[in-house]
Amino acid sequence: MQNFTSQNKTSQTRRGFIKTGTLAGAAIVAAPYLLRAQAERKKLNIACIGAGGKGQSDTDGVAKENIIALCDPDKRILDGRQQKYPNVKVFQDYRKMFEAIGKDLDAVTVSTPDHHHAIASALAMQMGKHVFCQKPLVQTVYEARVLRKLAREKKLATQMGNQGSAGPGLRRAVEVIQAGVIGPVRELHVWSNRPIWPQGVDRPEGEDPIPAELDWDVWIGPAQMRPFKNKVYHPFAWRGWFDFGTGALGDMACHTVNMPFRALKLGYPTKIECEDVFGAKPETYPKSSRIRFEFPEREGQVPVKFWWYDGDPKSQTTFRPDQEKVKEILDMQAGKLPGSGCLLIGDKGKIFSPDDYGSKFYLKLKDEAEYTGGDKHAAAQSVPQTIPRSPGHVQEWIDMIHGGAPAYSNYEIAAYLTEIILLGCIALRHGTKKPIEWDGPNAKAKNADVSHLVKRNYRKGWDLV
Repeated sequence: MQNFTSQNKTSQTRRGFIKTGTLAGAAIVAAPYLLRAQAERKKLNIACIGAGGKGQSDTDGVAKENIIALCDPDKRILDGRQQKYPNVKVFQDYRKMFEAIGKDLDAVTVSTPDHHHAIASALAMQMGKHVFCQKPLVQTVYEARVLRKLAREKKLATQMGNQGSAGPGLRRAVEVIQAGVIGPVRELHVWSNRPIWPQGVDRPEGEDPIPAELDWDVWIGPAQMRPFKNKVYHPFAWRGWFDFGTGALGDMACHTVNMPFRALKLGYPTKIECEDVFGAKPETYPKSSRIRFEFPEREGQVPVKFWWYDGDPKSQTTFRPDQEKVKEILDMQAGKLPGSGCLLIGDKGKIFSPDDYGSKFYLKLKDEAEYTGGDKHAAAQSVPQTIPRSPGHVQEWIDMIHGGAPAYSNYEIAAYLTEIILLGCIALRHGTKKPIEWDGPNAKAKNADVSHLVKRNYRKGWDLV
């Protein structure tokens, strides 16, 4: 593979993103899923990597196709899923799966812990397989660029699993904001009630016997080996660990930042700073954090500052927007902010979305005292529809495989969104009140060495292709 920075210096510019994003949108308008009308088309041979948790619903989501393999390092999970899919082949190591049946596959779904996303996806893409991968698409900035480049070079159909992308509410909010209803947007505030898994904890001492059904070496994958501890990492508790997850920001921002990312055409930030944290530990993300991103002028957009806040509202310290910023939201929510939300503040008004997926939004112009539903506000009703509505998040990907329009969260868009979000994870791990001046095209800090956070140290046998 070519040098990391040189291979992307041109293609990863902000202007390149805006251009390719516009072209993708134009393609969607020009070819709105015409192939779905065909009475007959060959079912795809699909392997599902990661069979438990989100992997269960992702597998069921492609069940109309021909699922030929399930892969999970935990045989207990495989045994349970084989009861529903008795005719599939099962594997505990996706590397061995690709060796055994790669030639028979058309596509894969990837629903593993975050640290496996890029490895499993890249192996499939190198073989010319189409990929649907859960959010966050990858764990590092380097991995985001590798997958984006592979999708482009191999001309593959891709989709990241941030389901809100398919919702009409999210697409309508993008249309309304880009129509200028609330004017130039100068502030963005997004908050989440995550983590709901262990964070701000130390690594436990000792080790427990590895269950006979679990291939611990495969579960560890590209991370550095550590002793097995029952219920500390697997299942689900991995999200809060630096080696395996991306914390609250990586988990939820692919949902909650999705709408404003598109609407505001957020390119690379020029500065990222972790302003404050609570419960920081050496190997896990903190219990709560507040992170600021600063974006420069973009195509038709004024500079904007974006604040991210996370933490369980019931915890000792949880970061949220200043009450003055959200006073009208508090008025309409009986004095309590929803667990997650997104607020855009423009020169002419505000838009507020009260859920993870951006499925609905509320609008308040500057001379108005309260919010009105986005589907009822007169200023929004006059905005024409410019983005086609979705046949379904997974169906978009299937249609793209069969020659249809690009999926709305294909890797040209999803890798960019994920990369920007992961810069918040870099800032958080770099330290509180230590702003990073970011060189987006070259993926490096101008004022610090964070290269070890941009690209991980892969364990032998798990290198990224």
